[in-house]
Order: sequence, then C-alpha cells, then structure tokens
Amino acid sequence: MAKKVLVVEDNELNLKLFSDLLRAHGHEVVPVRDGREAVAVARDFVPDLIVMDIQMPYVTGFELIVALKADDDLAGIPVMAVTAYAGREDEDRIRAAGAAAYVSKPISLARFMETVNGLL
Repeated sequence: MAKKVLVVEDNELNLKLFSDLLRAHGHEVVPVRDGREAVAVARDFVPDLIVMDIQMPYVTGFELIVALKADDDLAGIPVMAVTAYAGREDEDRIRAAGAAAYVSKPISLARFMETVNGLL
C-alpha cells in the first residue's frame, strides 16, 4: 500500500525532485510550496511522513515542526528535515524541535530514499 508523504519545499526544482522521487518509489505525494499552508494541508491529507525544508520564506521549517508537534492530531507524524544548514548546532536544534531525521543539501538520492524508508 502506498504511503502518503507531504513535501513542504519552496524551491520549485527541489519540490519537483523530491515529489518525483517519492512517486517513483510508489508513494502518494502532496507538494506544498508555501509553508503557511503546511499545517492545514497536513490536517486534510494526514500523511505518513512530512518532508520539510527548513529555510523558507514567511514561516521556517523549524517553526512548522514546532507547530506540528504541538498539534495533538499531527504530533505523531514523523518529520524529515531537508536543509542546506550543515552545522552540528543546527541539526541538534532541528531534532530538538521534533524532526525524526535530518538530511543536508545537496542531497544524495540514495540517502534521501534510505532515510524516507527508515521513517516509513
């Protein structure tokens, strides 16, 4: 059975890459370009996994992770942070907010899917 993955990414190329890769592996994907819509879409779609960019305009992925984890209906959904931040402190802060996994950009496609499969 296909797993449902919500992809939150403001960069059009990355959004397409992540969505196409997940679909090629049999997952049902809903892409979201604007982080301000992410929580509402997550409530409607009820994904098995959320792939979240951290650096986005308007609302950061960090803020969204905190909001998701504070929502009783969404708190149990694992979040995979995908970010250009590479510092150890950044990873620690993102994981402390509630991210189940952290993948740095530029991504390795194999590592991306290995992490996704590990969370699903």
